[in-house]
Amino acid sequence: MISNQILQETINGMKEVTGIDLCILDLSGRIVVTTMEITDALAQHAEEFADSMAESQVIDGFQYFKIFDDQRLEYILLTAGMSENAYTIGKLAVMQIQNLLTAYKERLDKENFVKNLLRDNLLLVDIYNRSKKLHIEVEQRRVAFLIQAEYEKDQNLLEATKEVESGADSDFITAVDERNIIVVKELSPKDGSRELDRMAKEMLATLKEESGDEHIHIAYGTVVNDIKEVSKSYKEA
Repeated sequence: MISNQILQETINGMKEVTGIDLCILDLSGRIVVTTMEITDALAQHAEEFADSMAESQVIDGFQYFKIFDDQRLEYILLTAGMSENAYTIGKLAVMQIQNLLTAYKERLDKENFVKNLLRDNLLLVDIYNRSKKLHIEVEQRRVAFLIQAEYEKDQNLLEATKEVESGADSDFITAVDERNIIVVKELSPKDGSRELDRMAKEMLATLKEESGDEHIHIAYGTVVNDIKEVSKSYKEA
């Protein structure tokens, strides 16, 4: 499930640009996130709308929309007002949130794949089949960086790592236990030991600054050329 924080930031941004209030409710009419006050009557209307066949509806000055996740009804969206502009903003919000749900699910699928890959839990045929399905290059130079905290893994460190390494969609970041975070980085043909040392030192300095934790260590394994060998790089790290 996508975080409420991301949903709140999404509708806050849309209100800031358009001036139109929005609210997202679950299928029982409970508020998930909102930019406006919601009455019990609106929540009841949302629950009734969820049970209807309509995909959008106008009720008492509010426009109601259904948000689907892979054909499964996930949320109800409200926009304030009956204007055509409010309708358009509602449709755009639905599209944006459905795209976020898809992207989040794909990210979870990749994280699950990488965790099983690092733990050698996949057959060779499964590695290649899932790589193809997730649009992951098989024959690509990669290296595993192991980031270790002195104490049990702090969620702030994991989030800081994702922030620091957020620039490359082809890199993977995951946590396999309480103290260790793994970053699997894609490398260029020219990246050698000098570049790996530089990457590790830059990552370490930035993570210490971002997390406020001085007790962080980083190691990296051998550069590998095939997705099936990533666990080897991780074990060496």
